Amino acid sequence: METSARHRYLIETANRDGKVLATAGADVLGVAVQTIRRDIRQLCAAGLLERIHGGAVPPSGVSNIGYGDRRALNREVKQRIARSTAALIPDNASLFLNIGTTTEAVAQALHAHRNLMVVTNNLNVANILAGNPTCDVVVAGGSLRRTDGGLVGDLAALAIDRFKVDFAVIGTSAIDLSGDILDFDPEEVRVSQQVITAARATVLVADSSKFTRKAPVKIASLAQMDYFVTDRVPSEALINRCLDWGTRIVRA
Repeated sequence: METSARHRYLIETANRDGKVLATAGADVLGVAVQTIRRDIRQLCAAGLLERIHGGAVPPSGVSNIGYGDRRALNREVKQRIARSTAALIPDNASLFLNIGTTTEAVAQALHAHRNLMVVTNNLNVANILAGNPTCDVVVAGGSLRRTDGGLVGDLAALAIDRFKVDFAVIGTSAIDLSGDILDFDPEEVRVSQQVITAARATVLVADSSKFTRKAPVKIASLAQMDYFVTDRVPSEALINRCLDWGTRIVRA
């Protein structure tokens, strides 16, 4: 089967079923799994699909991909970003961690830190940090989003308004090459915006795949971040803007 036909099948299957798996595609098309994996890499590089463990999903637009798939997406890169972020945070600090798989990786990377106070609207982060006996965890109340353990809405934003933390560590669903930081849920975005105003220093944690994604709601701009921890910034123009803004890029 020609490459164009395979690509068309992979895109149509992902759009119809929400995902396409390399092994299943190889079986249906009668080609090697390695061939389908190569096809998926090409389609992802073109922005037509997004990689997940074992396959791909449709590119983001107005709805996010499943939380389990997001956890598997770029796992090793997120771990590197998390370690670099943890190195920015000293012992005896206060910080906020918001909803997201990268911020969960940061929570894991803080396991050896001592005497932290962590405020979060992410139940997964709270459970991870509960294993650190010297870490005080404060959970910001709100409406539970069962899909990812996030607490969102007015109650969460009001709870965060009571704090002034040393660091806000926030994740995001997409980054525009203009520097806009984007997400899908306006209720979650409101909480993230409140976090930014409640912190002495702000840290955006996001891998470079976020530059290939789109989301409809603006959280903030990279100009408002003190640090941007990532594996790669694909735009020289944006790197220069960050220099002008005073946003320090930390490459993991």
